[in-house]
Amino acid sequence: MRKILTLRRHPLLVMGVLFFLLIIAFLICLNTGVAKLTVTEAIRTLAGMGSDKDNLILFEFRLPRMVIALLVGAGLAVSGAVLQAITKNEMADPGILGINAGAGLAVILFIFFAHSSLTDIGTLSVYLMPVFALLGAILAATLIYIFAWKRGITPVRLVLVGIGVNAAFNAIIIIFQVKMNPEDFMQATIWLSGSIWGADWRFVLGILPWIILLIPVVLIKYRSLNVMNMGDKIATGLGVKVEKERMILLLLSVALAGACVAVAGNIAFLGLAVPHLARKLVGAEHQVTIPTAALLGALVLLLADMVSKNLMAPSEIPVGLVVSVIAAPYFIYLLMRSN
Repeated sequence: MRKILTLRRHPLLVMGVLFFLLIIAFLICLNTGVAKLTVTEAIRTLAGMGSDKDNLILFEFRLPRMVIALLVGAGLAVSGAVLQAITKNEMADPGILGINAGAGLAVILFIFFAHSSLTDIGTLSVYLMPVFALLGAILAATLIYIFAWKRGITPVRLVLVGIGVNAAFNAIIIIFQVKMNPEDFMQATIWLSGSIWGADWRFVLGILPWIILLIPVVLIKYRSLNVMNMGDKIATGLGVKVEKERMILLLLSVALAGACVAVAGNIAFLGLAVPHLARKLVGAEHQVTIPTAALLGALVLLLADMVSKNLMAPSEIPVGLVVSVIAAPYFIYLLMRSN
């Protein structure tokens, strides 16, 4: 307990340690996979002195996937932190509440009607997928808010309605999946389990603008998040337009989740557990919680992706399943602890 309190007094130290661990994890991931590269070979290749084979392995297969893992991990963690703050619900997570399922359904519909195959996705469609994912995520969030409202929204009702909406969207997804050819059906199933399926630079460029624009905007809103933690009445008394700020922050959270789903599928529980751990490390002030959650989320997903690629190599486990195995028990603990 004393160590945690000491760390809370030094959030920059915590973020520095996380950044250092992220660099170490990145270097380790560079050298792990079915095709092995030594540390020397990886460094030489990064410096532009690698062989054609090493360039192919590193720049075409390994690096894009690692960058996507970093971006998606940071995006989902920040999305979860914002959701938990604006709903005052420690169990809020875009995957559990069905927001990811809504984004996934929109992407599946887009691919189903715009392309004959999941393997035939053009460059323009890569940039459009996050937009469609955002629309699906907004639809899911709207339905959850409407059905969960009953003289206010309680944490348990929000989770239960989210689980119901999640199940409904997943049922619709299955209807369209069965109309796909067997190969596309399998790819869609793996992707929806949480898989970094678009491991090339097009998908990196597709999600990068969303992450580098939305996370700083969320960070700029830290004062509103801090004041809203005190309760709506106090926030209103301090001059904050609570409902307006809540809707803006909800839209930012949904947009982050939708963009991440577009390239990595439905990775649940990461947006639940990581913000909790970030608050334990640096406290509840969002000017430090948000960047800490982003660093921690990137680290967790990068390590989870490394496990998913290597645990049963050459076969691969969807990274979403690895995250769920790690974080699902924490969700059960929170559910049992709640009133």
